[in-house]
Amino acid sequence: MATTTISSKFQVVIPKEVRDKLHLTPRQRLLVIEKGGVITLVPEVPLKSLKGVLKGMPTGDVREKQDRE
Repeated sequence: MATTTISSKFQVVIPKEVRDKLHLTPRQRLLVIEKGGVITLVPEVPLKSLKGVLKGMPTGDVREKQDRE
């Protein structure tokens, strides 16, 4: 498990092995989520990278809006 320290300017360095594993890049944005005293950093994903992720998804069982009301 990698550890880091908060600087006097409240900055945190993400350890190199974590940056490499997650393919993080300089200036990449991270979402900061706090829940129950735990801080989680989640990399933002550009919408373009999600193109085609649902390709082949069956659409036959999707209800029309009027059927949902």
